[in-house]
Amino acid sequence: MTTTLLRTAGELHARVRTGRRAVVMTMGALHEGHATLVRTARELAGPDGEVVVTVFVNPLQFGAGEDLDRYPRTLDADVALAGRSGADVVFAPAVEEVYPGGEPQVRISAGPMGERLEGSSRPGHFDGMLTVVAKLLHLTRPDIALYGQKDAQQLALIRRMVRDLNFGVEIAGVPTVREEDGLALSSRNRYLSAPERRTALALSRALFAGRDRHAAQEALRARAREVPATRARAEALSALGESRAAADTHAVATAAPGGPAAVRAAARAVLDEAARLDPPLKLDYLALVDPSDFTDVGEDFTGEAVLAVAARVGTTRLIDNIPLTFGTFGAAS
Repeated sequence: MTTTLLRTAGELHARVRTGRRAVVMTMGALHEGHATLVRTARELAGPDGEVVVTVFVNPLQFGAGEDLDRYPRTLDADVALAGRSGADVVFAPAVEEVYPGGEPQVRISAGPMGERLEGSSRPGHFDGMLTVVAKLLHLTRPDIALYGQKDAQQLALIRRMVRDLNFGVEIAGVPTVREEDGLALSSRNRYLSAPERRTALALSRALFAGRDRHAAQEALRARAREVPATRARAEALSALGESRAAADTHAVATAAPGGPAAVRAAARAVLDEAARLDPPLKLDYLALVDPSDFTDVGEDFTGEAVLAVAARVGTTRLIDNIPLTFGTFGAAS
């Protein structure tokens, strides 16, 4: 389809709107993960709606020593990919269009949630991110805006901002897209050498190890509830390979389902091994958190959680996460 490249909000506002407008915000260097967001936006906007992809490398969310200057700019390729994926418009404003008075004196504060995990590693990052998201929501005036779940903390903060400040827009999260080897798609993956990429695979392997441990514990917990409290119960648990559980079935029956500590330990083991590789993985954080506020979950936690990891391989910093559900006696989400 024909995709229009616009540079100013005035040009965008002049377009006739006949249906829902769906917006996908990016910093460019588009890949298949972005394409999935655009295709989802096309479905949600419908045949009479409009899909707008923003391309803007926001200087406010890069800290000192980060990769603002070398962040890839590939606008021609971005317009082509956006068009193939179903976008009507690519809105690529200059810095002066978004910040006409220079760096804004009034900014959005991410609050306590913005100081945890990514916020602790990158002070001020989420304030800059929320400020530009707020401005782009005003400039593009969407009915719905879509963001990837790979940036789980970012998505949670945008949802909180929209709720707390009464933005009249729907926020939709789209699941993480991965390459065949499991690595989460990111514009920064292109920085990795072949050896660095092999090491970087530890991020997704660690998350999958935590997920698999969680699923095994949930299955054991469900089985413990089904088997009568007799010798047959212990024998059934033993057959599942849990000798300790067979020796103390009551402990299994009353234990917190899923075991957050065990999930963290399974993921940590993979990351510890990757730290000994050449090149090594340098862990920033591994956390199992409540997505409502990104605080660590306790052993008695039930409900939705996020297992998140951030690390450096060489000079490239990568993040990843997966959702888990505790207390449902089933496999992870």
